[in-house]
Amino acid sequence: MRSRYTENRFFIVGLWTFLVLIGLVLSPLYAQDYPPDVTRGKAVYERHCQDCHGLTGRGDGPAGASLKVPPADFQRFRSFLKSDEELLRTIEHGVVFSPMHSWRGQLTDGEMQDVVAHIRLLSQQAR
Repeated sequence: MRSRYTENRFFIVGLWTFLVLIGLVLSPLYAQDYPPDVTRGKAVYERHCQDCHGLTGRGDGPAGASLKVPPADFQRFRSFLKSDEELLRTIEHGVVFSPMHSWRGQLTDGEMQDVVAHIRLLSQQAR
């Protein structure tokens, strides 16, 4: 005869195992990675970034001229050295005490990755 403690333990272990298996099955469906698309990134850049960062990414856009903190120049070597993760973090969370605000909630993860691919292209064109 099993005690209540043993029955509860089997229930908890079974439930935990079930939840882990469901998570393993469903997680690829929601966290699907796809290669960033430079063409889509260019379209997002033109719509949301070009006013400040400029057509070629030099930080010379029409809205950037009036900012107290100048926009990043993606053709400078310093931008070229930044990792994709650093660029994504900046786009996602913004930069404190600067006009670069967070794009989280306004752009999807895919759009942010696409913009990073386009920024990479801009920084490589300067080399």
